[in-house]
Amino acid sequence: MKNAVMMAMMFCSVALMAQNDKPTFEKEGEKIKGTFFHDNGTVRQSGYYNKQGKLDGEWISYNAEGEKIAMGQYLNGKKTGKWFFWNEKKLTEVDYASNQITEVTSWENSKRLVSN
Repeated sequence: MKNAVMMAMMFCSVALMAQNDKPTFEKEGEKIKGTFFHDNGTVRQSGYYNKQGKLDGEWISYNAEGEKIAMGQYLNGKKTGKWFFWNEKKLTEVDYASNQITEVTSWENSKRLVSN
């Protein structure tokens, strides 16, 4: 289980480095918002950097279809608090303290809540 979560987190981190389209950066208050794109032009990730250039604040990742696949918080370059990872069948919640995983909880999407 932790291996799957680690792979998802590595994917999100690697995604920042493997951009083909040029990212955009804009000043928002004391922070800089960075937005990174998929090859098809949809947003891949967006989030904030502090004055020291470290990840700081909320970061959100999307798949190529524009669906949210991950969301979490950085504090001065370190993961903190609750992070969420979505896929078509499961939601995984990962709790961080001092940039370390402290707990992992997953929920399966096994039945429909609303029928057509």
